[in-house]
Amino acid sequence: MPRQLRVLVVDDEPLAREGVRLVLARLPDVTVVGEAGDGREAVAAVRRLRPDLVLLDVQMPGGDGFAVMEALAAGPLPLVIFVTAHDAHAVRAFDVHALDYVLKPIVPARLAEAVSRARAEIARGVADRGMEPATDPAGADGGPTVAPYATRFAVRDRDRFLLVPAADLDWVESAANYVRLSARGRDYLLRRTMTEMERRLDPLVFTRIHRSTIVNASRIREIRPDPHGDFDVVLIDGRTLRMSRNYRHGLLGAEGR
Repeated sequence: MPRQLRVLVVDDEPLAREGVRLVLARLPDVTVVGEAGDGREAVAAVRRLRPDLVLLDVQMPGGDGFAVMEALAAGPLPLVIFVTAHDAHAVRAFDVHALDYVLKPIVPARLAEAVSRARAEIARGVADRGMEPATDPAGADGGPTVAPYATRFAVRDRDRFLLVPAADLDWVESAANYVRLSARGRDYLLRRTMTEMERRLDPLVFTRIHRSTIVNASRIREIRPDPHGDFDVVLIDGRTLRMSRNYRHGLLGAEGR
């Protein structure tokens, strides 16, 4: 017989825990070994019950989901799937090696898919890999460290997230309250400002060429001046972007005078 997958459900809302239980009850070879309603209870339950998988909410009293993972980091960590109504923490969740990130309201098929992934991970013998030590949020002098440039962005695709590597970005443009990421022929919307994107992208790779456009310099084929003092930036794939004269120094330096 297949081995039972032992699951701990962590959420501060009893109705939410019950909803997860109802979905899990329909899945074969899954046993809910316990529940927890806050961060402290979750840490104690993981240590006591040693589940294979934790379905973990993000925002809870007594320590959020990330605090739970940090508290358990010294020992073997079960697989973790975040189940939350908040989509803003997806990148951080994958940074701490969460297996998946499922949004509420829960779509049963989506949660079932995530649980299947956990079963496959366990079958490959990686369930007890443990979490890598979390990065210290403070520097050696006790002050905050400078956040590194982003290596990927979590973009929402219906009821799931895709991780888009920063290196795959061709260009970024503003789109109302969002930015549009163009990467390898596909476009994605991300709720960020252009200022935030400029701060998070490596300036040795990405250059702002317009108040509404940032481009990956490695994707540029040529730059053509126009009669009005602006420029056309032609990418390798043939797409043409507009570069304002006010931003020309980022690419052209002194030659742009």
